[in-house]
Amino acid sequence: MPRKPKKGYFVRGQFVAEGSELDLQLKAELKGSEISKTDLKRESTELQKLGEALLELRPVLMERLQLPDKLLDALDEVRRISNFEGRRRQMQYIGKLMRGLDEDLLAAVRAALDEQHQGSARETLALHEAERWRDALIERDEAVGEWLQLHPATDAQQLRALVRQARKDRGPADADAVSRGLAPRQGRAYREIFQLVRQQLAGAGDTPVDEDTQEDTHE
Repeated sequence: MPRKPKKGYFVRGQFVAEGSELDLQLKAELKGSEISKTDLKRESTELQKLGEALLELRPVLMERLQLPDKLLDALDEVRRISNFEGRRRQMQYIGKLMRGLDEDLLAAVRAALDEQHQGSARETLALHEAERWRDALIERDEAVGEWLQLHPATDAQQLRALVRQARKDRGPADADAVSRGLAPRQGRAYREIFQLVRQQLAGAGDTPVDEDTQEDTHE
């Protein structure tokens, strides 16, 4: 009676019987290879997200990185694409280009994104501080003296005139509006107080603040 052939497979011309030591070794190596593929996919996804974040990086920080022209062109191209599928494919291409960057440049990209994020957080805090002072100056008479004591370089006459005008513009409290949680209507003096306070807090002296870029969560 002929012997039943062993189950197995060939690897580089060598027969490997199932359950043999070599079979177990090869399967262990294969499992390790699969783990590596998972890690590579995770890394690829992370780099694609990093490339997407570059779309929001400020020009001055982008210029400092000195990224390859091919990557810069790809980023410019994706900004022009509105089609979802086309944008998705372009982002995959950007992810591929990101994988070609060396570790030092990738570290520089992450550092630039962190710098932008921290700068945005500081700016938000500064805006809230300016808003807090503006509201205090309009609401409390003693706040003007407190401000001038902390910031003696402020034009006191201008500040007091703006505060008087802001209070006049606001008019008497409307009980119905207050009950509905509506903010009182504000005039130009209200915005100019914010500008003045913002400049002093930033140490900007007479540098004007652009009204179009000014943030104000109360308006």
